[in-house]
Amino acid sequence: MRVRPSRSLATALARAEADDFTYPDVGATAGDLPAGYHHLHHRVRVGAGPGALDRAEAALTTWRAQTGSGLAVAADGPVAEGRTVVLGLGRPLSLVIPCRVVWTLHEPDRRGFAYGTLPGHPECGEESFVLAPDTDGGVWLTITAFTKPGNTLVRALGPGGRAIQKFFVRRYGEAIRRSVSSEPGTTSP
Repeated sequence: MRVRPSRSLATALARAEADDFTYPDVGATAGDLPAGYHHLHHRVRVGAGPGALDRAEAALTTWRAQTGSGLAVAADGPVAEGRTVVLGLGRPLSLVIPCRVVWTLHEPDRRGFAYGTLPGHPECGEESFVLAPDTDGGVWLTITAFTKPGNTLVRALGPGGRAIQKFFVRRYGEAIRRSVSSEPGTTSP
């Protein structure tokens, strides 16, 4: 786990580009979650009406779930398979949270991606974000994760670490909902 000045996240990104994943089950959020991890599932309605799925995808793939939840983001562009991203928690010093996108999804009725942890991340595992419409025109974000502590400090937090994760997962959904509803001509969820 590393703490750096917030302004140096770009340097942390450059270092993380060469790193390997910290867990063997890369891509598992696309199917059955592996044993030996804490599993998280969270589903929230983020929008409704014509174009809501496209607006939600635009927000999701430009890191607005993360920035809208209060995290700093260093990435060389929008979500793309293989892209490394470094999140920063806190200012002026940031807890450095390096990840890499392991898969993306762009189907007519399902959009999203997953990223996995790299060395220095406080946890070990993967988190996915999938958008899908329902039959009533609502758009839902489902966040699925499998994680375990990535270091002794997080392990010592026990349930506190999971509470922090749940806090951010809820904020991710709220950030996407705000992005979708802030577009002109939209319907609130």
